[in-house]
Amino acid sequence: MSNNDASTTNTPPTNFIHQVIEQDIQQGRNGGKVVTRFPPEPNGYLHIGHAKSICLNFGTAEKYNGECNLRFDDTNPSKEDQEYVDAIKEDVLWLGFKWAGEVRYASDYFDQFYAWAQHLIRNGNAYVCDLSPEEASEYRGWATEPGKNSPFRDRSAEESLDLLERMKQGEFDEGSRVLRAKIDMTSSNMNLRDPILYRIRKQSHHQTGDKWCIYPNYDFAHGQEDAIEGVTHSICTLEFADHRPLYEWFIENLPVPSTPRQYEFGRLNINYTVTSKRKLKKLVDDGVVSGWNDPRMPTISGMRRRGYSAQAVRNFCDSLAVAKTDGVVDMAQFEFFVREDLNDNSARAMCVLNPLKVVITNFPEGEVEMLSAPAHPQKEMGVRNLPFTREIYIDRSDFNEDSTLSRKKFKKLVPGDFMRLRSAYVIKAEEVIKDDNGEVTEIRATLVPGTVGENPPAEMKPRGVMHWVSATEGKQVKVRLYDRLFSVEKPNDEDFLADINPQSIAELENCWAEPGLIEAEPETVFQFEREGYFVADRYDHSVSTPTFNKTIGLKDSWVKK
Repeated sequence: MSNNDASTTNTPPTNFIHQVIEQDIQQGRNGGKVVTRFPPEPNGYLHIGHAKSICLNFGTAEKYNGECNLRFDDTNPSKEDQEYVDAIKEDVLWLGFKWAGEVRYASDYFDQFYAWAQHLIRNGNAYVCDLSPEEASEYRGWATEPGKNSPFRDRSAEESLDLLERMKQGEFDEGSRVLRAKIDMTSSNMNLRDPILYRIRKQSHHQTGDKWCIYPNYDFAHGQEDAIEGVTHSICTLEFADHRPLYEWFIENLPVPSTPRQYEFGRLNINYTVTSKRKLKKLVDDGVVSGWNDPRMPTISGMRRRGYSAQAVRNFCDSLAVAKTDGVVDMAQFEFFVREDLNDNSARAMCVLNPLKVVITNFPEGEVEMLSAPAHPQKEMGVRNLPFTREIYIDRSDFNEDSTLSRKKFKKLVPGDFMRLRSAYVIKAEEVIKDDNGEVTEIRATLVPGTVGENPPAEMKPRGVMHWVSATEGKQVKVRLYDRLFSVEKPNDEDFLADINPQSIAELENCWAEPGLIEAEPETVFQFEREGYFVADRYDHSVSTPTFNKTIGLKDSWVKK
């Protein structure tokens, strides 16, 4: 491990946690080591709030030449699944971080936890309690009134040790007995009122199989895991502040190999979305979204599928204050970093979402002229080939029948006037073809020769520029238009499904794109000129079924009401 002298970082502390770490290093605590950890429960997919924690924990370890462990707090098999484990590992790697050593699990330490539970019993600090869950809740009291001791609190150590072993062997039904710490039923901190250490759960575990039918409670396992792993700075969100005295009580009363210290910071909340795993799971289970990786979800896998880059997510998280209070961040702030990254790094392309055919009457039928355009206006990303043909598609919104529209305000193709096709010719609309219902089905136009890359005569100055695709050489693609999942800034806490945005997704089957786009690798993002940023779908895109998801518009179209 490298020398962790704070002066070697060359950057000042950026938050109160880094200030603490630099003081610890200067005072020689922990032998100069910095060990953090990211400890998710594998009971769902990670979301943007977890991304902040990932960046803080792994980023802090990187800043101080330390180590960061990835550890799954897998103490509740009823809500956990290997799918979540695999997804979480993938998310951390996608964000560009690497954990120290092997992936760790709370279940790796189940034997040690059990031995420490026996240690607490022998020292008079734990007992097996036979109260029913309803009775235990009544005995616990309320925040405004003290609890009262369980009638089993003075059970002998020998009897509790025997009962605990029989619990482990599966002799008792779920809910019939628990192991509890013996602390203080009158404490103002509810977490210290003889908390549960072990429950009977006769369920298979995704890591240990059927070895155990009793499982440690999260609070009993969490702090000891840090101690076993030698974590020096245990960084948690604010909801764990009230649990810290309990963690410290366990550390003081157990023969742990090290003494971690916990620091709490405010969690990340963003408007126009939810980040409760319970609510996200309901969205999935109720079929409101297609899955945890639906591009409308605030999950890391959903954002990845939406086309957000890992760097944009990291830039956003690094911009946030690490404070001792919770706060709400405007979604537009996150989207700023997404647009900034995509503008710099996304190749340009043309795709017509709502096609209207234009026939260039003075261009030879059957001829294909290959034009070219830069893949990016400022960066060296090569060029792309644009086949130009007699028949092309423009977007229906770029045409208007009213030829009296102001040139200054309306940059549209109108009968009798000129428009430039992006990276191609200037054309003039000559005739409008309609069907029996009066719907415009085709525009007849002429091109102005010699205007590829050149300005036409002043009398032929175009009203504006529009994108286009060859109707015969272009490729038909599917485009999914995504918007914010919720239509209100703060979804209702209980009835949050009532605030779902009914226009959060639309699928367009008849879109036409530059031919090269169908060969794009999945997860490649393009700026569809004048339309926004779109990504080749991570799972659905292929040459045979080209599919693009809208990542984000070119500018923020949401206005706070």
